[in-house]
Amino acid sequence: MPPANMRLPTLALCSSLALAFVPLLGCNKTPPEAGASDQKQSAAAAVTSAPAPEAPKSAEAPPPEPPAAPAQPNAIPAPADVAAAPADAKTTASGLKIKVLKAGTGKDHPKDGERVSVHYSGWTKDGKMFDSSVARGTPTAFGVNEVIPGWTEALKLMVVGEKSRLWIPGKLAYGDRPAMGGAPSGDLTFDVELLEIVKPPKPPETPVDVKAAPATAKKTASGLAYRVLKAGTGKAHPTATSRVSVHYSGWTTDGKMFDSSVTRGEPTTFGLNQVIPGWTEGVQLMVVGEKTRFWIPGKLAYGDTPKRPGAPAGMLVFDIELLNIQ
Repeated sequence: MPPANMRLPTLALCSSLALAFVPLLGCNKTPPEAGASDQKQSAAAAVTSAPAPEAPKSAEAPPPEPPAAPAQPNAIPAPADVAAAPADAKTTASGLKIKVLKAGTGKDHPKDGERVSVHYSGWTKDGKMFDSSVARGTPTAFGVNEVIPGWTEALKLMVVGEKSRLWIPGKLAYGDRPAMGGAPSGDLTFDVELLEIVKPPKPPETPVDVKAAPATAKKTASGLAYRVLKAGTGKAHPTATSRVSVHYSGWTTDGKMFDSSVTRGEPTTFGLNQVIPGWTEGVQLMVVGEKTRFWIPGKLAYGDTPKRPGAPAGMLVFDIELLNIQ
């Protein structure tokens, strides 16, 4: 579901790792939801959370202090070589350094579009642990392309069962001066154990009417066009402030799919006041169980010339299935 301030499905950690992701529509999974698991609010949670737009600040106002990083229980001691990679670590062309700590039993390497389950711990060069699924006692799952570049590169070199230590330069992590409050800066060191590779579901077929709404589609005063693909079983409609769960896929009019909860294998939950105007209006027309195709003009999406890099431009087409109204 695309938020007005969408992040990108390509390449941001709520606590640490997820700041690495910049998913597109995953862009709009929401801020940590009530009842969400600790796991989703940790490293990979960024994939599914979209921060609310910040209120404009006056030129004179000093920048706010970044939020303090959440305390980590059962801190994992930093490795002796946390500050710098040893001579026997391999260095890739990008500057990533990696050393295998435990050989894996698998044969396949994770690929673009696949999801993985891992256990990991992360430290700054001074040995301070800033995040750890090991300390939380719960593995973390996320898409290979939904994390910081250093992770994406390293994961593609690993096999299931392998545990490796990564020395990731700031340019492949969150940068030397991270834009997101609370993100660790500079070079980072991670121990990562790859537990599982999950193949993505088959992507939905591109709609035959993706180029333009057919004559049978209904059109609202705003210019939103829609056609019901499957009738729903519910009676109530969500309001502009309702939270809903949906499955969706989105395409540009040339048939390119740019985001899909279907291929991620999990529905998305968000507030209708947290997404692009076309979604806010369109989903209110639906009932639970209904699946509808929407043709959303650029003015109700990200615009014809989006300001955010990577945001899809112009009219967008979405298939949305409303699963639940909270």
